[in-house]
Amino acid sequence: MNIDFEKSNGLIPVVIQDAQTLEVLMLGYMNQEAWTKTQNEGKVTFFSRTKNRLWTKGESSGNYLNVIESHLDCDNDTLLIKVNPIGPTCHTGNRSCFKTNYNQNFIFELENIIADRYANPNEASYVNKLRQKGLNKIAQKVGEEGVETVIAALNETEVDFVNESSDLVFHLLVLLKEKGKSLNDIALNLESRHKK
Repeated sequence: MNIDFEKSNGLIPVVIQDAQTLEVLMLGYMNQEAWTKTQNEGKVTFFSRTKNRLWTKGESSGNYLNVIESHLDCDNDTLLIKVNPIGPTCHTGNRSCFKTNYNQNFIFELENIIADRYANPNEASYVNKLRQKGLNKIAQKVGEEGVETVIAALNETEVDFVNESSDLVFHLLVLLKEKGKSLNDIALNLESRHKK
């Protein structure tokens, strides 16, 4: 990357985004040394303007920002770094430094939770119990929840409809995982089918 550190007196803004949920987690600044350290270690390192030194996010809390990928903007003076955050990003204990009312991308986080249940089975987990019943049962649950969603849409309250729709999406996420697919696969497919 040909980053223009000189345009802003040696410091560039860096937007940190969760690679899975796409939630913006924080904004920091880097100089050339911080960028080099970030690349070498795979953990985001900033230049602290208040402390006048490099600091690796998580160096005292353990809440590191593991780099997934980086993108330079069109003017070569701002970075977007997609990360896998370990724990909350904000020093207040919040997942993001920006106070949003809810995690609008929770569905991606839920996909991660399901993947974790697959990787680390827990007998008490509903995902684990469903998985043990096999592909046919998982697919059947998607069908059942689809029918219940239609019934709720036609004959029940909005709360019932939202609850049934949530059940349908959850079970579809489990089915996608069982089949080795992800929301990303669905998004790419839908994008390819979209006629502009």
